[in-house]
Amino acid sequence: MKITFLGGGNMANALIGGMRKQGFSVAAMQVVEPIEETREKLTEKFGVRCCAAVDAAALNCEVLILAVKPQQIKAALEPLTGQFRDHLANQLVLSVAAGLRLGDISRWLGDYQQLVRCMPNTPALIGAGLTGLFAAPAVGREGRNTAEKIMSAVGMTLWIESEEKMDAVTAVSGSGPAYVFYFIEALEQAAQALGFDVATSRTLAIETFVGAAKLAEQGHVPVSVLRERVTSKGGTTEAALNSFNASGINAAILKGVQAAATRGRELGDEMGKD
Repeated sequence: MKITFLGGGNMANALIGGMRKQGFSVAAMQVVEPIEETREKLTEKFGVRCCAAVDAAALNCEVLILAVKPQQIKAALEPLTGQFRDHLANQLVLSVAAGLRLGDISRWLGDYQQLVRCMPNTPALIGAGLTGLFAAPAVGREGRNTAEKIMSAVGMTLWIESEEKMDAVTAVSGSGPAYVFYFIEALEQAAQALGFDVATSRTLAIETFVGAAKLAEQGHVPVSVLRERVTSKGGTTEAALNSFNASGINAAILKGVQAAATRGRELGDEMGKD
């Protein structure tokens, strides 16, 4: 399978590395990347063909992955509707650009329909990501399987039934790692306030979070039940949770995620303007 990346940043690096581990041929991969230093690093690290701009060889592929920043995609796609408009025929186009809607990408590509929208999160950089996927109606089973196989190289995948919910995926999962880091950071600060040094505070916060997440992942017990099992009546955990509830932390998290979803829709509107 020949795969071309439009953009050679972190996500392209993660996907190329992940696919190589899963047996994809890097000899069949290409990257279009305008920054020379980035091209040199990709060639040195993976041995993939890199070029500074779209050319006919780059479009000789079965899959084209749009991995440039959302604000840059429209300009990056111009050669595909200009000089190389005859070279985009049956390729499956995957977009990992946050917020961009398939309708806008389709319009910029002259009503091209073989499109899949992907929303990975940053743990994909270490192969532990979660990617929400939504395919345009024209994409058949084979195309969906291909998209899933590629994105599975950097973690789990989850198909979303409507594109409108992709903004919610972004708010919960795409932005979610930042929420986790926010909580870990606060827990580290609390540990330091209780007298631990920086290194010990970091270990206490991170390993507690990792262990709890693994416990939640491995069973089918609701996390609410797991929380209750740790919370003894009149104990230390109950004291902390009562304080959290009194401060409205749960409501603040819900409000924050909703704000992220709203901003995602706004950005989609802004970036989709002609």
